[in-house]
Amino acid sequence: MNAFLRSCVFCCALLYSWCTQAAEPTVAVYYGDKASLSELSLYDIAVVEPDHGYDPVRFRKQAPGSDLYAYASVAEVQPSRGYFQKIPAEWKMARNGAWRSIVVDQTPAQWPAFFADEVIAPLWDKGFRGFFLDTLDSYRLAERFDEAAQQEGLVRVIDTLHQRFPGIKLILNRGFEIVPRVRDKIQMVAAESLYRGWDANLKRYVEIPAKERDWLQQQLQTIRERDKLPVLSIDYVAPHDRDTTRATAQRIAQLGFIPWVTDAGLQTLGIGAVEAVARRLLVLYNGSDDPALNYSSAHRFLEMPINYMGYIVDYADVRSPLPADVGRDRYAGVVSWFGGAIPDERFKDVRSWVVRQVQQGMPLLMMEAPGLPLDRTLATTLGVRSMEGAPTFPLKKAEQAPLMGFETEPGMPAHDYTGWLLTPQLQQQSRQLLSFDDAKGQRFVSAAITPWGGFVMTPYVLTDVPGTEQSRWVVDPFALLKQALRLSDIPVPDVTTENGRRLLLAHVDGDGFPSKAEAPGAPFAGEMLRREILERYRIPHTVSVIEAEVSPQGLYPKWADQLEGIAKRIFAMPHVEIASHSYSHPYLWDRRVSHGLFAESKEVDLNLNIPGYQMDLRREIIGSADYIQKRLAPEGKPVKVFLWTGDTAPSAEALAISDAAGLLNMNGGDTSITRSSPSLTEVKSWGIRKGGHLQIYAPVTNENIYTNLWHGPFYGFERVIETFEMTDAPRRLKAVDIYYHSYSASKQASLKALHKAYQWALRHKLHPIYGSEYIRKVEDFYEFAIGREGEGWRLRGPGRLRTLRLPPSLGTPVVAESTGVAGYAPGVDGSYLHLASGAARMVVRAGAVPAASIPYLVDANARLKDWQTQADGSLRFTLEGHVPLELRMYLPPGCSLSSATADSSISAVSTADRSAIRSFRSANNSAQLQAQCRAF
Repeated sequence: MNAFLRSCVFCCALLYSWCTQAAEPTVAVYYGDKASLSELSLYDIAVVEPDHGYDPVRFRKQAPGSDLYAYASVAEVQPSRGYFQKIPAEWKMARNGAWRSIVVDQTPAQWPAFFADEVIAPLWDKGFRGFFLDTLDSYRLAERFDEAAQQEGLVRVIDTLHQRFPGIKLILNRGFEIVPRVRDKIQMVAAESLYRGWDANLKRYVEIPAKERDWLQQQLQTIRERDKLPVLSIDYVAPHDRDTTRATAQRIAQLGFIPWVTDAGLQTLGIGAVEAVARRLLVLYNGSDDPALNYSSAHRFLEMPINYMGYIVDYADVRSPLPADVGRDRYAGVVSWFGGAIPDERFKDVRSWVVRQVQQGMPLLMMEAPGLPLDRTLATTLGVRSMEGAPTFPLKKAEQAPLMGFETEPGMPAHDYTGWLLTPQLQQQSRQLLSFDDAKGQRFVSAAITPWGGFVMTPYVLTDVPGTEQSRWVVDPFALLKQALRLSDIPVPDVTTENGRRLLLAHVDGDGFPSKAEAPGAPFAGEMLRREILERYRIPHTVSVIEAEVSPQGLYPKWADQLEGIAKRIFAMPHVEIASHSYSHPYLWDRRVSHGLFAESKEVDLNLNIPGYQMDLRREIIGSADYIQKRLAPEGKPVKVFLWTGDTAPSAEALAISDAAGLLNMNGGDTSITRSSPSLTEVKSWGIRKGGHLQIYAPVTNENIYTNLWHGPFYGFERVIETFEMTDAPRRLKAVDIYYHSYSASKQASLKALHKAYQWALRHKLHPIYGSEYIRKVEDFYEFAIGREGEGWRLRGPGRLRTLRLPPSLGTPVVAESTGVAGYAPGVDGSYLHLASGAARMVVRAGAVPAASIPYLVDANARLKDWQTQADGSLRFTLEGHVPLELRMYLPPGCSLSSATADSSISAVSTADRSAIRSFRSANNSAQLQAQCRAF
């Protein structure tokens, strides 16, 4: 391809972006209160109930190009509205019994000003600039009305809004007759129930008769053609029936209208031109099985594979009422995993809840099935035959699918074995994963993929390794989750990587800061840490101290001046961010749970022995951070992070205190897979949510685990390298985290192990970041939203997480046809997509994709900023990192990369081949760059 053609292709790519932005907007109408700002930002316009607390100003900052519109009822008002009591009685002309609202007369001269002052102005003050005006035709519910006068009143309302609020954007719901008179003042016209609707009197979903549908379709087509306005068609389908919802949206779109199909109450994220991916799984657990959620099997073992696949876990304890609003718009499936007996008083409710989910088509996976008594109702729903007696031994294996035997082979059943006997119909419709035939020829099934989901029975989920505390997966959890819950491959928000390079962080718990080191002069461990590690390895570090170990009021007042001086010098280092590791280093953070777990243990009250001190969460968290800020931190450098101590299982109350103080939090999880314990059961999730608050786990555990709780061998931390390697392939499961305590600097053996870990990291092409930056990415994982849009995907997040992993089945990104995509890099488990900000639209292609016609970023060890295509066709961007800059760019022939930063030198590094991927380096940590392609 010659340079002229390349230039044309480049311009076409720009035109594609402009045309995409100029297309009719995607719209959602959502009156619920559970959608995140990221989910709503999947749409160009999201109409919301303004009383639910959504912040339109914050929304526009987070999602440029998207906007929140407020719902506003013009001709009806419900008694719950604050302005209801101000409406004069003579303005109330009728009652809508189906919705329990009052119809307001549109003819009074004072009405337009009242509506502007009482309804729109308060919302305008909150930052709303767009409004969905509903109930324009409600005057027809009155026994007597002057239609022309009512319509004149509606026109006066719209004229008044434009006079009072310059720049206001309006969507009309119906009001077809007045559209020609106000079309220059409105953005769009909406109408409900083109194909499917809701009968408010009969309380059921209905199909619209052909005559009504044809009339409405003609009205909408007239508005499109005559008034040149976009048309939004809102239809209603039962929320669990996603297939009908999807098909109805497609039918609407084929007519050239903007589709939105949702439930009758508009409480779910429906389907329109964009379909939001349901990223949540609801996991049922029995809180009586374990003293805390942290210790439950579902969290310890299953949440990591769920996170890796891009999904989020919500937990529900079967001892409490189960959530009623588990809709297919937000939940991809339900998993149950519990063993202990459910309280008798809860059995019927739990059984009924499970049956209802199955009947409504929610995929269900039962781990260690069934977990609750298999009575006739449940057995009938699942298609399981009632069992009379145990199987007759001996048994022989009948079926074993490839996904059984993942880390260890399934053994033959013990004599207390009880599998399931399936009904003939279920047996025909299911795929047996593991089954056994008994001596009488009966088929007992231990694991299967069924029409309603799937199940795996004990002991074929996990097995314990005799003589150890280790476990092994019998079943492949990744394949099981995908097949049983029918999980689609999706772009996965990834917290391990940014701009194509695996993340590297280092963080230090303050324990042992005053310890005397095995070195001449017996310096403090804190000084050895500063001298031997922090001065040598100039990568980002998050370093903490324990207040009671270093303060004059602590345990070592005679050393306090020296210890505080060392801490001040460390915190003044430019590559160190400041963290607290508490006041007294509590071992247990959740007193209610811990007293149940450690009732006979001294650990329940274990912390540093400070005379007269009683454990206080606020003193531990806020007090310690305040001490560090006031006495140890340089001016203007804040304490950013709180690092959990002890069992690292804080209560929801502790997390709430940390959040309210503006502190990011981390620690826990204890990922420690090694070659002597090579199981994915040793790899934990990104974190855990409690009471609406998120605890972030450290990517990899600290040296305590590798040194047998600091009993030796003290060089044991060098085995963390095995963890780094085993969490990178065959799946990249974790960032590289060099995580240890101050006391590791006190012994020569442990210090050498630290050097080995750092040197391993520096030999690899990683992306160094601070602990706070990693924490923010994990927070974004739980907020990120993904939507399907034709051949492409809409990707929306708060902006700190900028990488998505693309499973190979999704194909290859087409950079020239995407927007907000800076590039991609191949990985061992899929491609890593680089976003230029928190929002992007990605187009992918299956099979071989032609070489890209425009430059794109392959990988870099720095964060991307200001990725912009200029009017002259050049690409300008900034990379900001923490170490000397390294990057690789895809540069088609005729394209070059240069630095726009005066003191930065970007120089090409020779490559072994003649590919279009070029490597560059700079001695600076950041640079402004420009990619320019010649055109003739």
